Amino acid sequence: QLSGFLLGSLGWVSILIATATNDWVLLCKYGLNTCKKMDELGAKGPWADCVISTGLYHCVSLTQILELPAYIQITRALMVTASILGLPAVGILLMSMPCINLGNDPQSSKNKRAILGGVLLLLVAICGLVSTIWFPIGAHREQALMSFGFSLYAGWVGTVFCLLGGSILTCSSDSSPPSSRPYQENNHFYYSKQGGGQMPAPSATNH
Repeated sequence: QLSGFLLGSLGWVSILIATATNDWVLLCKYGLNTCKKMDELGAKGPWADCVISTGLYHCVSLTQILELPAYIQITRALMVTASILGLPAVGILLMSMPCINLGNDPQSSKNKRAILGGVLLLLVAICGLVSTIWFPIGAHREQALMSFGFSLYAGWVGTVFCLLGGSILTCSSDSSPPSSRPYQENNHFYYSKQGGGQMPAPSATNH
């Protein structure tokens, strides 16, 4: 659970970084140095188009929502959804840790919360995976794609971490009911009849 929690938390932070920045892809028709000198090296993200030169970094926000291509709109929606789902996932996983007790909360409830948090992390990973794959493909079709940017790598790292963390939590958490546990955990005493259908022996020899 601790490994899944740490991986999921790091993945969610990486998803947040990718969502908030615009260095997803670098666009250029010539070489890198030539584009910088000619102020034609561009960085494209879900929220803005930027121009990168030797001493300038200028961005223009993409405010015409209805006029944007479909891949940008869907990337925005999926990345925002992933960022929002990550918050309850991390909170649920934090409350499912063995070192944190909420009153007389049984271990079965913690296991269920761990599985729920793992499922949310898997949803975050799916949203990030679709966004980080579809966006560079759409940018390449629209303009000349030169290379991937820092934000796209952060999104890929976050997607992998959330996928690993969610898989670990979903597959390794035990959601079996309390009745299937050893009798020592339930504080129950079990009695057995001796001799088939005969009456039980006195308590001194029957425990």
